[in-house]
Amino acid sequence: MRKPLHLPGKQLLFPLFLLFSMIFFYHPVLAQTDTKTITGTVRNQTDEPLDGATISAKGTTVSTLSDAKGNFSIRVPARARTLVVSYVGQEPIEVSIEGQNNVNVSFKSAGNTLNDVVVVGYGTQKKTEVTSAISSVKSESFTKGFARDPGQLIQGKVAGIAIGTISGNPNANTQISLRGVSSVLAGTSPLILIDGIPGSLNSVAPEDIESIDVLKDGSAAAIYGTRGTNGVILITTVKRRGGSRPPTIAYSGYFSYQQIAKRMEFLTADDYRRLISQGVKGFNQNLDPTKGGYSTVAGTNDDYGANTDWFKQVTQEPLSHTHNLTLQGGTGQTNYTASLNYRDWEGIFKRSNNHQVTARLDVNHSMWDGKLKFNANIINRTRKYFSGPDYNWIYRQALIRNPTEPVYTNTGAWYERDVYMYVNPLRLIQEVSGETRVQDMRISGSAILSPIKDLNFKVLFAENKANTLTGYAETFNYSSTNGRRGYASRSEGLDRDDLLEITGDYTKNINDHHFTVLGGYSYQYVVSEGFNANNSNFPTDQYTYNRLQAGDALTMQNAAVGMNSNKNDSKLIGFFGRINYNFRSKYLVMASLRHEGSSRYGANYKYGDFPGVSLGWRINNEEFMKSVTFVNDLKLRGGYGVTGTNPVSSYQSLVILSYGSRFLYNGNWIQQIAPSSNPNPDLRWERKQELNLGVDFSLFKSRISGSIDLYRRVTKDMLYNYSVPTPPYLFSTILANVGSMENKGLEILVNAAPVQTKNFDWNSNLTFSTNKNKLVTLSNTLFQTSLNYFTAGGTGEPIQTYTHRVYIGQPIGLFYGWKSIDIAADSTWIIQGADGKPKSVKNGNETDKQILGNGIPKYIAGWNNTFRYKNWDLSINLRGAFGFKILNLQKMYYANPKINQYNMLKSAFDPVYNKTPIYTDLAYVSYYIEPGDYVKIDNVSLGYALPLKNNKYIKTARIYVAGLNLYTITNYTGVDPELNTQGFSPGVDERDKYPTTRTFTIGANLSF
Repeated sequence: MRKPLHLPGKQLLFPLFLLFSMIFFYHPVLAQTDTKTITGTVRNQTDEPLDGATISAKGTTVSTLSDAKGNFSIRVPARARTLVVSYVGQEPIEVSIEGQNNVNVSFKSAGNTLNDVVVVGYGTQKKTEVTSAISSVKSESFTKGFARDPGQLIQGKVAGIAIGTISGNPNANTQISLRGVSSVLAGTSPLILIDGIPGSLNSVAPEDIESIDVLKDGSAAAIYGTRGTNGVILITTVKRRGGSRPPTIAYSGYFSYQQIAKRMEFLTADDYRRLISQGVKGFNQNLDPTKGGYSTVAGTNDDYGANTDWFKQVTQEPLSHTHNLTLQGGTGQTNYTASLNYRDWEGIFKRSNNHQVTARLDVNHSMWDGKLKFNANIINRTRKYFSGPDYNWIYRQALIRNPTEPVYTNTGAWYERDVYMYVNPLRLIQEVSGETRVQDMRISGSAILSPIKDLNFKVLFAENKANTLTGYAETFNYSSTNGRRGYASRSEGLDRDDLLEITGDYTKNINDHHFTVLGGYSYQYVVSEGFNANNSNFPTDQYTYNRLQAGDALTMQNAAVGMNSNKNDSKLIGFFGRINYNFRSKYLVMASLRHEGSSRYGANYKYGDFPGVSLGWRINNEEFMKSVTFVNDLKLRGGYGVTGTNPVSSYQSLVILSYGSRFLYNGNWIQQIAPSSNPNPDLRWERKQELNLGVDFSLFKSRISGSIDLYRRVTKDMLYNYSVPTPPYLFSTILANVGSMENKGLEILVNAAPVQTKNFDWNSNLTFSTNKNKLVTLSNTLFQTSLNYFTAGGTGEPIQTYTHRVYIGQPIGLFYGWKSIDIAADSTWIIQGADGKPKSVKNGNETDKQILGNGIPKYIAGWNNTFRYKNWDLSINLRGAFGFKILNLQKMYYANPKINQYNMLKSAFDPVYNKTPIYTDLAYVSYYIEPGDYVKIDNVSLGYALPLKNNKYIKTARIYVAGLNLYTITNYTGVDPELNTQGFSPGVDERDKYPTTRTFTIGANLSF
């Protein structure tokens, strides 16, 4: 009997009753009514006025904001003695107002990043007090111009996090991984929280983000338990800051043009005719007019009389535009932020698009002199895109199509030839209809009660819903080979994520001792359900996917028909606490613990504990450092934390009975039922233990700052599927916690401000990271693997069933195949045999294969520079990856003249090993594995801020041009060396892909 994980309702009632009793029956003493008015100006480090700085009276909720000229006026209680002035990216400044009514405030250098406030789990901290590995990127440092999701905003700006743009599809996301591969079966995606609520990279528009903070090590992520193994990305959206001022409107928008980053050079129609005239093997002109241009020699490259650029036939010149409008207003008690984001994006392939509207409303209200605060937030995103064809497959077909073939026959029909896996690519686009509509709704609300100074209680509730509706249909003319009259499908999915969190925190200062204590409870319920149906052989294709019942597939053999429905859910309950201790701003301690239970665990392991602890020593505050004036801040820190990974799916600890095929018995159709999994009451979380040592530094008046981190993370109790005997087991495999994986590495971040003057600034940021991975074991006393490796990937038919081997005791990502060393007189491969001696590939066998390199970059680096000259600004971002290999499948398949039933690369006729071109059967050899090192000039942006000092209506205006993925410096001969680096077959440049693009943008930012 399954033991469900229940929400402890009775235990929850008392704290809820107590909290709301305090909210509704607490009556604070009102402040005195005598007031005075303070005026002043706020400026930055170059003596320029700061717009939007928050000025508040210390100890009260009275606040205001500076205007475009940096001026402010605030009415404060007569008893007030100090103003607190804060601005994004700066340490708050306290200014005495005793005996004066006018004050001027100047912030220090913006390069002093150690004074930033960073977001941590369930709160914020000054960077000087952080003792874990945390990186923070503010909006002013984001990638400028086009950004498909928040991941692209911080590409190359955070050491240790690999963010890849591996597809040009307008509906694709960036690929993110942090500190290597930590699991065999679980994914590498980090936990993403938007304003503290779980979400995805698509949950919020990039233009609506104020900052992104990354919790990298175990001590920082331990407070999130089983969700924190792959790191935590904390996204903070744009919000209205306190203070009374007139409403403001901000607009940002841009138009973008895209082109393919690199097009492979295949033979043109002129090349075909030249090769035919030269009598090159495989190219001939034996046409049979009675067969409509079909070659009488099957599978050869002939001249069919046309001159077709197949890539141009299926692509377009995409123009995209994005617009974001933000409204802010309110008083010191009630304020709001409302934003509307619209995007209309096109891809380089015809009919590929992305139409999206995102609306967000954030409302804050405070009462009882700021002791009770409410927040309500709604984000609604609707997205629509064409979901018909497989563009990856279309890309392949456009490359391999004979350029002398026409698109249509003389009768207007699609031109086709009877060649294996060879289809008119334009037909695949035009003979389908399809649409996917997605609606995401995120609703959250919170209440914070502060009954006494420095004590806060918070209740947060959030519900995320995502509804997806998809339709797809093929016309009668979609295919000339499958023999069916149309096909249509319809599917719908609903995902819901409910979250309830109750937290309390208290801050206490006792002489030189500073304490902050946090405690909380979290309940998360996730449910996913869906339905799909398909049918074929319709009387007409005019209904597309809107009348599935009209299909006759059930009456025909081998026709496509089916239906499916599903539902699964899971619960996660956590109790957590944290304490931060600070002694004289010298010695820092953080300790946290999360006690968490999941319905996905087995009966014997319903709850687990995830501790985290970190220490910091600010050496610069020691007496012996007082004379070292060039050191502004120097902090040593070390942390240890345990995080977990849940089983990927629900119900895996239970016996699952599955229905199978039907058989006729006594005149009735009986459906088979059989076990499809074994029970495992000991199924539990994967446990990742991580040690991190780091140093933060700030030198020469904060002109140089940064951090260095060393880490070692070991994943234990790693999940893997093991073969078991039946009987005694019910099924042939069992999921068990057995394996171990190790990652260790180095991360370096350096920020520099080489030039800081009134008219010219130069700020530079350098990131570097390296990671070393090893699969330690997959066996224990109960479960063992039969081999010391398993295989992954595949080259496709008919070469080799795998591309990689994953060895126990070795790193993930190893290519495995024959090492080619020469070419024979008959233009076939000579490989290195198991004995180290040359041999013909014709005699090669499995024992001759060897490790050929690794597809995961060993080093990742980024270099980001921003320049400002008066009203002009220029940003140049470079990033690169080094120390890895790429398997070039396009070269393997299309640079071999013997494979002449398809178009081929012009390089197919180049000499191999300085001898003759290759002319042999397809083979997976090391010749096709190339160095993948690259440096990308990834983003360049040039902007100009219009001078609007005396404009009554427009506060600021900036126009800019930008380029993304502009140029790649590499020796790799394929399309783009930036490829998939996740999973167990990384570094493969597939034949089927949506190629990456180069983007040019023109845009504007306005505020009113």
